[in-house]
Amino acid sequence: MKEYLSLIKFSHTIFALPFALIGFFLGSHEVGISFSWELFLFILLCMVFARSAAMAFNRYLDRDIDERNPRTIQREIPAGIISPKSALLFVILNAVLFIFTTWLINPLCFYLSPVALLIILGYSYTKRFTFLCHFVLGLGLSLAPIGAYLAVGGGFDLIPILYAFAVLFWVSGFDIIYALQDEEFDKSLELHSIPVALGKKNALKLSTILHLLCGGFILFASYQLNLKYPEFGNLNWLAATIFTALLFYQHTLVKPNDLSKVNLAFFTTNGLASIIFGSLVILDLFF
Repeated sequence: MKEYLSLIKFSHTIFALPFALIGFFLGSHEVGISFSWELFLFILLCMVFARSAAMAFNRYLDRDIDERNPRTIQREIPAGIISPKSALLFVILNAVLFIFTTWLINPLCFYLSPVALLIILGYSYTKRFTFLCHFVLGLGLSLAPIGAYLAVGGGFDLIPILYAFAVLFWVSGFDIIYALQDEEFDKSLELHSIPVALGKKNALKLSTILHLLCGGFILFASYQLNLKYPEFGNLNWLAATIFTALLFYQHTLVKPNDLSKVNLAFFTTNGLASIIFGSLVILDLFF
């Protein structure tokens, strides 16, 4: 189990999970239903199963690439800890469990589940033919707030869509930062990424622009929250401020000629931003 949790980087589920929970609680408030532990559990399981399938598939598909990259050669498949066949079976199991769990939620989520899987699994192919791969990853995670909102019967609404756009630009931006580490390696294998296409300096500039867009959508979503639900307090504004500040703090950590703090920017800063933001917004919904 430890090896499989490492394979899928289970701890990274924290990036999109708070936004899914915001979608869940917003949807519950919108349709006026009381808190359901059963539905809450189903949404958590959907997040875990979908991300596990996507991450394991990425590791399976990239096993030959990872074996040639000094940065990734110790990953579970190239290191021989988990076999490619076992990894693929793990992908199939999680995909089936994801679809089954959406069936337990409601028909709409069930019907849309193959679309979600197509996006999150398809991402793993994209760096082989387009530098827009970062945006496909962002699109996959951006489904979290909309999917959770739909799970409670909230339908389609502006606020979860605003959060989805925020996640799209946020994830795309920090994935570009993470990809800076493999610029030269990706060039050698003719793989595609924003750093390969634009170079480190311009890639960081684009990442900053994407995070500016993310901050804009976060702030606009806070405005819409207070406009639609005047009874809410100001914690969502505090959440938006802290999230945006941490967003730009990571850009002070990474320079084109100094990538030593990429992991701090990618994992720690973004993880903290997501947890703090989700916690404060959900507290605002309740108090």
